[in-house]
Amino acid sequence: MPSKPGKILEKIDYPDDLRKLPEDQLPQVCKELRQFIIDEVSLNPGHFGASLGVVELTVALHYIFDTPRDLIVWDVGHQAYGHKILTGRKEVFHTNRKYKGISGFPTPKESEYDAFGVGHSSTSISAALGMAIGSQFNKENRRVIAVIGDGSMTGGMAFEGLNNVASTKANILVILNDNNMAIDPNTGSLSEYLIDISTSKTYNKVKDDVWRMLGKVSRFGPNAQAIAQKINAGIKTIVLRNSNLFQSLGIRYFGPIDGHDIVQLTKVLRDLKNIPGPKILHCKTIKGKGFKQAEISQTIYHAPGLFDKKTGELFITKAENPDPPKFQDVFGETIIELAEKNHKIIGITPAMASGCSLNLMMEKMPERTFDVGIAEQHAVTFSAGLAARGMIPFCNIYSTFMQRAYDQVIHDVALQNLNVVFCLDRAGLVGSDGATHHGAYDMAFFRCIPNLTISSPMDEEELRNLMYTAQLDNMGPFVIRYPRGSGVMYDWKKPFKKLQPGRGRMIRDGRDAAVLTIGPVGNMAVEADKNEIFDIAHYDMRYVKPLDEKILHEVFTKFKNIITIEDGVISGGFGSAVLEFMNDNGYHSKVVRLGIPDKFIEHGSQQQLRKDCGIDAENIKNTIQSLIKRKVYSRAK
Repeated sequence: MPSKPGKILEKIDYPDDLRKLPEDQLPQVCKELRQFIIDEVSLNPGHFGASLGVVELTVALHYIFDTPRDLIVWDVGHQAYGHKILTGRKEVFHTNRKYKGISGFPTPKESEYDAFGVGHSSTSISAALGMAIGSQFNKENRRVIAVIGDGSMTGGMAFEGLNNVASTKANILVILNDNNMAIDPNTGSLSEYLIDISTSKTYNKVKDDVWRMLGKVSRFGPNAQAIAQKINAGIKTIVLRNSNLFQSLGIRYFGPIDGHDIVQLTKVLRDLKNIPGPKILHCKTIKGKGFKQAEISQTIYHAPGLFDKKTGELFITKAENPDPPKFQDVFGETIIELAEKNHKIIGITPAMASGCSLNLMMEKMPERTFDVGIAEQHAVTFSAGLAARGMIPFCNIYSTFMQRAYDQVIHDVALQNLNVVFCLDRAGLVGSDGATHHGAYDMAFFRCIPNLTISSPMDEEELRNLMYTAQLDNMGPFVIRYPRGSGVMYDWKKPFKKLQPGRGRMIRDGRDAAVLTIGPVGNMAVEADKNEIFDIAHYDMRYVKPLDEKILHEVFTKFKNIITIEDGVISGGFGSAVLEFMNDNGYHSKVVRLGIPDKFIEHGSQQQLRKDCGIDAENIKNTIQSLIKRKVYSRAK
């Protein structure tokens, strides 16, 4: 059931409606927009704190700029809920992140106001620059705005974009939304630098006078404007020891300003709208602004799930039979056990400490745990450097973000055969985050790289043992992929065992067909025949590379009907590897491959998406029955 918007917001369907309002009504618009987001997200979970933090900025941008002609690129898109509500999706916002509903991220196929598809961080500046230059070539008078958080600014691609922006005369405005948070608190020297700018009492004392002057010089022509800008830059250089980062790149810097002062924001953006060329506006905001609990517990309320909109209490269901532990928590507890025994183990994450549960090690062993910021490429090569000096880095990166460091895996790790352990969290279908976040491709894109061992545990105990195996001597580059959510085992803390690379296991024997699975989707195969109505053999292969050739020779010698099941893309994945083995060894069985099809999968629950992709228990059962083409029977009879 959709929430009811406030009296003014109710009349705003598109930014044209917003721009008809007098400026003195904008504070009330912000109040109603913030409340609408709170009302909706409390009932329909999504990304919460980030959107609350940019309410005023969102309203000001659509009020001052002529969207959709003027283009706004939201970095990552976690903060774009207010933008969606103001751009024609208020009535359907209750479907946000739901199956067949609107996406949780900006996407051009959903709205012309979504100028660029986002979901991964640090892309906005590069995309905005390309759009600005493209508009110049097309002789279009468009303004292009990139809204990027200070967390996303830690990504190397953001600096690459800034460096390129500076060498152009593109009419681009970069808005730095500075709240000192990504999902977890930001780390590193950039965060310290931005705090230095924001807290300098001397600079902020003189800043307002200079700012007012800049707002008045346009009537005196471009020369006067340039002089005023030089005065502003000079003051920053003198007052702030390190204030020339953006200025030294050749980008005019304005700010910092209060990102929650809608009156000041509209004035500043109106001035900047008429200043040509590349420029950056530094806005200080509070993640979770306007909802007390979200301001205090910013990491928890980044995406809190269901909560009480009045008290902020999280609705955590306590079932009579709670689920087994999450795979990420098994990782978090196991790496501590291993690190206590092996002092060479180092934990690394690119800004996902709580998301991957490496925060557990960070609390217990802070000197051996590194959050490198949103910088996957750096995380991989940093890990390679550690491994080159005899350390054993466990580099934990979500599967979807691992795509961003592909060259580093090949060039810096695999080519040198270094013992870096890549723990790929969120492998497979992740659910409501949708196409930008599914971990669908890692098996396919890693399988072609020499020296890599690629594994996937069927359950929590296997994850634990694969982690143990990966840190043994001379293992080389080792990939362990596992899904979002819970597994199937409660009693998983058992003594460590080495799982020999290239060795799988038989789950059960049979005569009619063989089912080969990789990873947790194997549990779907078990569920499909839990009553043993088929006489099929099931093998948990454990390793995509190297494959267990002993099992495969046995399977292809014994069975004419074989099914492969994976929670990755069919194209080039596990099933393809099995087909290659069959061809190379002269076998001629019928192989049916189940997995993620060759298309982008949208958002929905994991259960719904598995069904759509045909890797749920019911579809596996139907596939087996169709393949063996015979009446099923009960083995118990």
